[in-house]
Amino acid sequence: MTSHDEDRFYEEPEGNLFGRLLDFLNRLERAHISYTVRHTRPDSIMADLSLPGWRWEVEFLADGSIDIERYRSVNGVENDPALIEELFANFSD
Repeated sequence: MTSHDEDRFYEEPEGNLFGRLLDFLNRLERAHISYTVRHTRPDSIMADLSLPGWRWEVEFLADGSIDIERYRSVNGVENDPALIEELFANFSD
């Protein structure tokens, strides 16, 4: 038994969806990766990860599948105050 077997709730990648989600969250904790858990669709639970230069969305869906979207920073850090106005102009309801 490895040091992290106690955090494992399934044996195969096709295992129980809730167990797979718990395993994933436990791995994030052990790796000290910051995340938030969100419920954005009626059939899924999402882990939202913010990493330097990256943002990941990992969704565990009720049908057993996992959707992963990754967004990479294109321009690095920008300090142009006009970007705040661009944000509201382009994305407000």
